[in-house]
Amino acid sequence: MRSLSPSVLAVLVAVASAASGACHRTPPLTAPTPPAGLDAAGPDSFTVRFTTTHGLFDLKVHRDWSPRGADRIYWLVNHKFYDGARFFRVVPNFVVQFGMPPDTVVNRTWKDRRIPDDTVKRGNVRGTLSFATGGKDTRTTQLFINLKDNQRLDPLGFSVVAQVVAGMPVVDSLYQGYGDGPPRGKGPSQDSIAKLGESYLARGYPKLDKIVMARVVARWK
Repeated sequence: MRSLSPSVLAVLVAVASAASGACHRTPPLTAPTPPAGLDAAGPDSFTVRFTTTHGLFDLKVHRDWSPRGADRIYWLVNHKFYDGARFFRVVPNFVVQFGMPPDTVVNRTWKDRRIPDDTVKRGNVRGTLSFATGGKDTRTTQLFINLKDNQRLDPLGFSVVAQVVAGMPVVDSLYQGYGDGPPRGKGPSQDSIAKLGESYLARGYPKLDKIVMARVVARWK
């Protein structure tokens, strides 16, 4: 997957920024309900293309690997949930984490919309994606991509749901300078992201790359 030129990225970022306020402040992101199809069964597999401030990468999601996780990602991507979100936790030789929206209202809405765990069927090896958790049955919207083989996460219940199928060099090159969040590092605090949103990150961590848009580009039944 080739990187985009700076001029093309600048245009995409401007368009996404202009649209993000309306997108993130309207239902169903601020009032998700079962009638809106929340967590309904998605395709057997699908590919999500992430356009970022550093280039493009594609993730192929496999429902048979982690069905509840796949269905949640499908719903979120189709409702543009990840547009504008920063890669807020980039730990060299470990993981790239994202999934906290720039809008604090949306963040509060989804903070406790948890899904049950899925059985771990694949190892957390380099290039795979899993949900971040805070313990048993706490998956919501945050995801991480493994930058190396992290099979030590498998016994902890991190169920792999997808893998990078194109653009892994882009993932590797996302800005890593801030490191992990407190107390282990000097990166952004998740509590502060939740309370202050994009303004906090833009002010204190402006070099963090962000997702311009994430879209489903292929589906398989």
